[in-house]
Amino acid sequence: MNPNLRFDFHTHHQRCGHARGNIRDYIEKAIDNGLDMIGIADHTPYFSSEEDQPYPHIAMGKSQFAEYVSEVLQLKEEYKGKIEVLLGIESDFFPQHVGIYRRYFDRYPFDYIIGSVHHVDGISIFKKGRWEGLSNKEKQKTKETYYKLIEESARSGMYQILGHIDAMKGFYPAFSSIETEAVEHTLKIIAEFEVTIEVNTSGKTKQSGGWYPADDILEKALFYGVHVTFGSDAHDPDRVGDDFEKVRLLLKEIGYKEWAYFKEKNMFFCPL
Repeated sequence: MNPNLRFDFHTHHQRCGHARGNIRDYIEKAIDNGLDMIGIADHTPYFSSEEDQPYPHIAMGKSQFAEYVSEVLQLKEEYKGKIEVLLGIESDFFPQHVGIYRRYFDRYPFDYIIGSVHHVDGISIFKKGRWEGLSNKEKQKTKETYYKLIEESARSGMYQILGHIDAMKGFYPAFSSIETEAVEHTLKIIAEFEVTIEVNTSGKTKQSGGWYPADDILEKALFYGVHVTFGSDAHDPDRVGDDFEKVRLLLKEIGYKEWAYFKEKNMFFCPL
């Protein structure tokens, strides 16, 4: 096990249409911040759409996917010896389109794939008005649907990491206090299928504040044997590695002894 390894597996860049800077900017910032590994994991295109780029401010077009992979692989070679650059992607999870996404992923040598649920009942989890007018029962059902999708994403076998597993609280902090057993059930499935969850520090930039997932979820995750890793979810080079050391200390405090990193879709561990 490699001691004191510093990494960030969740970074974006300008191809997704809502991030600043190019891939090189993120790599250079990672070097400046003393990281050993930097994973590039921009948003997947909408592979199931007939249009090349139906949402230009959300994700890259399908026609950009091969060039994205090619650029990361070229930079991986260029920066050898300075920093390890990893080829990742953050994939939306749509259960009905798993086969389509898998066919695209299988063409390329990804080091890891992050699976993230961004839509529940066809609505963005970050849509600010989506909770208005819902009864407590409807809110509970929405939360349970969200965790059911996360559970299905873990079962799919397509991902090494699950992204921001309570991000639905981002613009609705009350989400965290909606009572349901779905969270614990989902954590058990994540552990069973040996998928890793990330501590994603971008939650601090949202209305909810704090990281994803909340401390109580991390405590339950440890109890059920879920592995953890780190991702800033940087959409700006200045956020690369953001709060890495604070996350490391919190995880140690909770009781974790190690966290995961990835190469060629294989999981390795280093001590916290």
